Amino acid sequence: MFVITNGRLITEEAILHGYDLLIEEDRIMKIAPKGEIKFEEHIEVVDAAGGYVSPGFIDIHSDYIEHMAAPRPTSLMDFDLSLRETEKQLISHGITTMFHSLSLYKGSDYEYKPIREPENVRKFIDLIDRTHSMKHLVRHRFHARFEIDNVNEMDNLKSYIIENKVHLVSFMDHTPGQGQYRHLEIYRNTVKSYNNISDASIDVLIHKHQTKEKLSIEDIKEIAQLAHDHNIAVASHDDDSLEKLDLVHSFGTTISEFPITIEVAQRAQELGMYTIAGAPNVLLGGSHSGNLGAAEAIQNQSIDILCSDYYPAAMLHSIFELVEKYGMDLVDMMKLVTINPAKAVKMDEEIGSIREGKKADLLIIEKIDEFPVITGVFVDGKLIQRTNYRI
Repeated sequence: MFVITNGRLITEEAILHGYDLLIEEDRIMKIAPKGEIKFEEHIEVVDAAGGYVSPGFIDIHSDYIEHMAAPRPTSLMDFDLSLRETEKQLISHGITTMFHSLSLYKGSDYEYKPIREPENVRKFIDLIDRTHSMKHLVRHRFHARFEIDNVNEMDNLKSYIIENKVHLVSFMDHTPGQGQYRHLEIYRNTVKSYNNISDASIDVLIHKHQTKEKLSIEDIKEIAQLAHDHNIAVASHDDDSLEKLDLVHSFGTTISEFPITIEVAQRAQELGMYTIAGAPNVLLGGSHSGNLGAAEAIQNQSIDILCSDYYPAAMLHSIFELVEKYGMDLVDMMKLVTINPAKAVKMDEEIGSIREGKKADLLIIEKIDEFPVITGVFVDGKLIQRTNYRI
């Protein structure tokens, strides 16, 4: 049992000052005014030192594990080592639930990633599944990012779903001329940033991708329905038009990842979909692909969720940048990385907010010279990490 004291509790409704929080086993047992909870001998007292106490962050889109497993195109690290070292980093950034967003790609024109080979994806999926019954730090989940030209992997994806090893499915289409690469110049610059390749060769690539075989609408519907049957949320990716939104919504898609414009993001919300932007987008002041600026969209209330995308540290720092630079409300901003993603992936009954009876996934966030840092992490009621800064 633990009591967290001297902290400012960030709930869904307000920031509570002068309250203590009691953890018993894996749950938040009681939230009460300071002094009501007795500090008995068998209860460990954790002093938040005036910092914020928030829910643990829930990251539903991140390919960071790919970088840890394959830091170079020719370097493939041991997968168990990669996962264990990754989760140590995640807790230092406040991420207590991670949806590892492994890509089921057919191939890439500009950066080979061995982790995306089908046999390696399968190994990682099995490893993530095994974490549920072995010692681990954070809550690991699998987000299947399925590129719709990868027709040969359709049956494997369905098998992963049936085996209950998938926790989120997203459909991706990186064909140049639409989505993230709706402006072909962005695609050309991306390819050139990785390879010394001529414009004529890029023209050949563009034609190849624009004429390649893709999953049919019926195939996508079949996978989406299978996910729904297993209570798995379904997302679309890089939605760039209202017509595309209406189409993906007809499949039962409930999440729009990285909508390309504010108009598309607003339409997604009108359809009852959750909208996601990358936290690095906030820190960088805009999209690296020249698309929707996350900070502007959040100010316009067009984005519901922030994810780390590829940079785990961005979740914590984007929240405080939105508050301090753009004048946003901390309670509202915290929802972008806690209760809103929990709702999107159907986990909000258990995690995502500070409420009596919920899982005790909690963070202590202090300011060191106005720099936000994680100094305490609880997952399932266990004190996972305590960090003490020194002078």
